[in-house]
Amino acid sequence: MSPYSKGVEILSIGTELLLGNITNTNAQWISEQLSQLGLNHFRQSTVGDNCDRIIKVIQEISKRSNLLITTGGLGPTPDDLTTEAIAKSFNVTLFERPHLWDEIKQKLSNSNLKDDSSSLRKQCFFPKNAQIINNPRGTAPGMIWEPIKGFTILTFPGVPSEMKTMWEETACDFIKTKFSDSYSFFSNTLKFAGIGESSVAEKINDLFNLKNPTVAPYANLGEVKLRITARAKNELEAKNIIKPIKEKLKKEFSKFIFGEDNDTLPSVLINKLDERKETIVFAESCTGGLLSSSITSISGSSQVFLGSIVSYSNALKNSLLNISEKKLEKYGAVSKEVCEAMAINVKEKLGADWSIAISGIAGPKGGSQDKPVGLVYISISGPNNHITNIKKKFNSTRNRIEIQTLSVNVCLNSFRLILLSDRK
Repeated sequence: MSPYSKGVEILSIGTELLLGNITNTNAQWISEQLSQLGLNHFRQSTVGDNCDRIIKVIQEISKRSNLLITTGGLGPTPDDLTTEAIAKSFNVTLFERPHLWDEIKQKLSNSNLKDDSSSLRKQCFFPKNAQIINNPRGTAPGMIWEPIKGFTILTFPGVPSEMKTMWEETACDFIKTKFSDSYSFFSNTLKFAGIGESSVAEKINDLFNLKNPTVAPYANLGEVKLRITARAKNELEAKNIIKPIKEKLKKEFSKFIFGEDNDTLPSVLINKLDERKETIVFAESCTGGLLSSSITSISGSSQVFLGSIVSYSNALKNSLLNISEKKLEKYGAVSKEVCEAMAINVKEKLGADWSIAISGIAGPKGGSQDKPVGLVYISISGPNNHITNIKKKFNSTRNRIEIQTLSVNVCLNSFRLILLSDRK
């Protein structure tokens, strides 16, 4: 038996992918869907808009896998070559599906399109025995086709919204019925803040050798994820397999785990403040509104977030936040004293229960020996007027956006820990 038996491959087609003009999110999304269906996914390939090269890679894949999923190259332009190349790979003629032309004209609200509009009409040609995948969000249909016994091709357009809709409406059930066994993969992701990936890994090294469930770490800027994946017949069985590992992790990292799956630090904090019927405001300097943006990106933030003052200059710190010129001159804008005053004054001025203030040097310019690039002060003021001050020194080799992003992460996680210790 071939080592690629019952394997699935993804082929992304488009020169723009090879040039780096766009990010290949389609392959990532399809990979996740295949995992959920419990299918072995062995390889991903990307090829430009060249018919000969597409033919070559399709012929190679047909010898080692039994399911190929392609994205891209189904549109009306001359460089949309996928269907033509697939047909040539197996010496098959394409035939027009007249009803598809009628559908395209309806979608474009133009029944006066000439029948010789070859650029659009070429989307209506498929191998004779191919099953059409309807495209509700665009004009380019896909297909399900078995050109040789034991090898099936599914084609999708490159537009992510079109591809996802076609997958969910047609392809998913087909793949599940024909290729999936009775087992599927189910995952639960725990999210950590305030701890590095290496620190997490060192404490749970034994868990990485598990077979079912498996545990895999992932790290983003300022965040660590542990994905626990179980292979099971149904979701309930998977949850029972995952449960003891999840409980062990929550016990080991109780202060560091802030949420699961789709949770984010902003969403967790919004929910917590909403439960407490409390509000929050910000005073930002070095982050320039990024802290406010992180909160307002979450639906429902208006219930708890009243607003912010982005006082980037000393003049605005003085006029909008009532920070005295004397204090600014004595301590400097990037200081515990000024940041603390920003937090106290913005809370009073905007009338909230909580406030977070932040001031720092994001670089690459502006640093000094006493106050280097990466130095950030954060102050958090609560309902009892207690102030928490945090001084953070990020590595100066980080770029400006990274320092700003990490600063926001520290603000939110520090506030989370305060709420955790201040249970109502």
